[in-house]
Amino acid sequence: MPHRVIHIHAQAPAKPAEGLACNGCGVCCAAAPCPLGIWVSRRLRGACAALEWSDEQTRYRCSVVTEPARWLPWVPAALARRWALRWIAAADGCDSDLHTA
Repeated sequence: MPHRVIHIHAQAPAKPAEGLACNGCGVCCAAAPCPLGIWVSRRLRGACAALEWSDEQTRYRCSVVTEPARWLPWVPAALARRWALRWIAAADGCDSDLHTA
């Protein structure tokens, strides 16, 4: 299996095991954008443009959720936020099978 280096904030939480609740580690979004990230980032590889670090929460967040008007200005913010949470499967737990060192 090839190795790839992704850069993660030093204070980011450790990646949870697959299936456990998301903790904002950022590993999945730093490795590649999800389908929503592909759409808003206009990229297929590399870190998602919507990935943002929160100093207050010491975790990564999806800025489509936190700042929906920035990415989807033609959609009411509350609706865009709900769509984004569904598109990123926010309540479904970690679906990344990436391994971190």
